[in-house]
Amino acid sequence: MKTLAEKLATPARFAVVAMLLVAGCATMRSLNPFASSKKNAQTAKAAAPDPAPEPASAAASYAPPPPPNVPGTTIDSVVASVDGQPVTTADIQNYGNKSTTPGMAPKFSATSATPNAVLKAIITQKMLEIEAEKFAGKVDDDEVDRYIASVEAQSHINDAQLRQELQARGIKYDAFRAKVRRQIEAMTMVNQEVRQKIVIPESDIVAYYKAHPNEFMASKEQFQLAQILIAVPPNASPDQRAALRKKAHKVHSLVVKKGGDFAALAMEYSDDDSKSKGGELGYFAPDELNDQILAGIKNLNTGQISPVIRSKYGFHIIEVEKHQRPGLIPLSEVRNQIRDKLTTDRAKGKFQQWVDTDLIKDHYVETLQ
Repeated sequence: MKTLAEKLATPARFAVVAMLLVAGCATMRSLNPFASSKKNAQTAKAAAPDPAPEPASAAASYAPPPPPNVPGTTIDSVVASVDGQPVTTADIQNYGNKSTTPGMAPKFSATSATPNAVLKAIITQKMLEIEAEKFAGKVDDDEVDRYIASVEAQSHINDAQLRQELQARGIKYDAFRAKVRRQIEAMTMVNQEVRQKIVIPESDIVAYYKAHPNEFMASKEQFQLAQILIAVPPNASPDQRAALRKKAHKVHSLVVKKGGDFAALAMEYSDDDSKSKGGELGYFAPDELNDQILAGIKNLNTGQISPVIRSKYGFHIIEVEKHQRPGLIPLSEVRNQIRDKLTTDRAKGKFQQWVDTDLIKDHYVETLQ
């Protein structure tokens, strides 16, 4: 049996590192409606203040002019600008090929999109990048830490393992954090401008749950856990063990009887490495837990707190953040998941509407021929 402290990450869990890296590089491009749909790229409209022409209509007739036939010379001409930032023929030709992240495929190629569609995509991308800069001061280091910590917890890796993987990929940790920060800024922008304005009625959630039961069938039992560990040294005296037991029961009382914040108490009292992440441990199958821990939580439901559990490591207080049992998952446990899905689905159209009617008004876009 693996203990909570002994559970190690497998190479497959490092896939999340690549996910974060791709997200950090491609946030703006993934938000770009032109980049995700050829139909959108052909039909999206944008209106700019006079005297600049509309980028969508101007781009519709644009084709990059052939460079003069001068041997040994490459001409890179400006074809558009967004708030004074130029868009060149090279930007159009190289769009989708600039990522240095392994495994990231270009969004456009010479055969998959016309220069007009790419031009529209770049214009929107630049507007989004500029707009996201307004949210730079709204994302602090703690938010970046929590975002990375949550991904580490879900992947059963610690900070040292994450840094080791980044080093193996030749990526500096500071550069990685900067990409994550930009991603959070973009997410904050879209959340404020689009997602927060979408309301999903309870009736829609219930209807989706009933219409898609197969999406909410669990095939195996799984726990999502957090813990506070009061460690006991192997050579502790009886008096020391008694004092540490008393401390564990005091902390347990703060959690259960006084409704204390589990994550905050973990950061304050826990002796486990997970304290920096509010005690988050991630997901476990029953056979991945040691016998004492499993016995203490197997009958608990989502949201419940275990009694104080003794193991060879010390005294554990376990929060069962989620207990998934085989069969149909109750609506109460997937309500937020369904709401997020429906919000995301509806946000796609709302996002395009926001770009066309609101975002364009705040930026000066000019296309040149």
